[in-house]
Amino acid sequence: MAKKATDEQIKEILGRGVANVIGLERLTEALKQGETLRFKMGFDPTSPDIHLGHVVGLRLLKKIQDLGHEVVVIVGDYTARIGDPSGRSKTRPPLEPAAIDANAKTYLSQVGKILDVKKIDLEKNSKWLSKLTFADLIKLATNFTVARTLERDDFAKRYKEGVEIYLHELLYPLMQAYDSVATNATVELGGTDQTFNMLAGRELQKKMGLPEQAVISCPLLVGLDGTHKMSKSLGNYIGITESAESMYGKVMSIPDSLILNWFELATEMPMEEIAIVKKKLDEGENPRNIKMWLAREIVALYHPEGSAEKAEEAFVKTFQKKEVPDEIPTIKLGAETLTNTMLVRHALDKLGLKISASESRRLIEQGAIKINGEVVSNPDISVTIDKSGVLFQKGKRVFAKVVAK
Repeated sequence: MAKKATDEQIKEILGRGVANVIGLERLTEALKQGETLRFKMGFDPTSPDIHLGHVVGLRLLKKIQDLGHEVVVIVGDYTARIGDPSGRSKTRPPLEPAAIDANAKTYLSQVGKILDVKKIDLEKNSKWLSKLTFADLIKLATNFTVARTLERDDFAKRYKEGVEIYLHELLYPLMQAYDSVATNATVELGGTDQTFNMLAGRELQKKMGLPEQAVISCPLLVGLDGTHKMSKSLGNYIGITESAESMYGKVMSIPDSLILNWFELATEMPMEEIAIVKKKLDEGENPRNIKMWLAREIVALYHPEGSAEKAEEAFVKTFQKKEVPDEIPTIKLGAETLTNTMLVRHALDKLGLKISASESRRLIEQGAIKINGEVVSNPDISVTIDKSGVLFQKGKRVFAKVVAK
């Protein structure tokens, strides 16, 4: 049996970081009675990173875990072959199984930054989805209608605009729903964009004669661009395994309008203290100072003591005082003369930021590239790579020294 939850604990669990609860009355009663529940949350390994947007739900799971309830974390290595169509304006490109497996390898250690991994069931959904026969799939598909599936906002919008919807995409909600059946989930957590998929699980359980899971939807953390939800595919995210310096710098780049929302969803700061933050902003405190506070709070959650302060010192030195960081990556290329366009492509490729030749030219023409401290304006001017090296800079935060082998 799990611990019986007090009214105050239930308020805390179902308050901050929760947008909506379906099956609230049954869930509340089960929490009060100490009935052991199985809380399920899934991640598709479309990239190697778990990001701050995922942590909104993981923090709620931590509260649940502390009460003694069972937590099931699903790595969607099979659903990732389709890619969740939720919130998508077009079909996701398919991922190869090898890439999915490579992305999934670090998920347990990443989840362990928030949850006690000794007390979770970590499952890959290929465990059961790969065993379904075509006959099994046909039988499962009889539980859902095409009309019902096309009601979801993203599909309805694409259908209205004449954007292709492929048959395999319609299977995604069914696959996620079957995860709930296979794991005997009594509660499923996910972002508000996952509501349709989570309700599909509830519906499938009912049609198969099982108790219907409760559904807890969490608000979506807006990403670094200030417009779209934090997303691996959009690249507007902060991974929880990023360096303290990278994490700090990215937090400092968010629009001021996100500060309070990020304090609430991306930190553990008590709401009473967040009210003080709001008061400071309302009274005219420089948002930059408040954002530095936010960056320290976030970095401290994922890095050892003192890391946030060191990251702040590096940020101030590099970006406020316009200095070059003490430690920058070194990239070795052949001793040759390259155009600026080629150097930018080589440097960003070695840093893991692959871009095309046209994107390289655009960055230069926008004044986003510096070489040896000078803004580069001509994509075709050549630069010689020798053993003394050249200092490469993209924007405010990406530095590299390019030297001859």
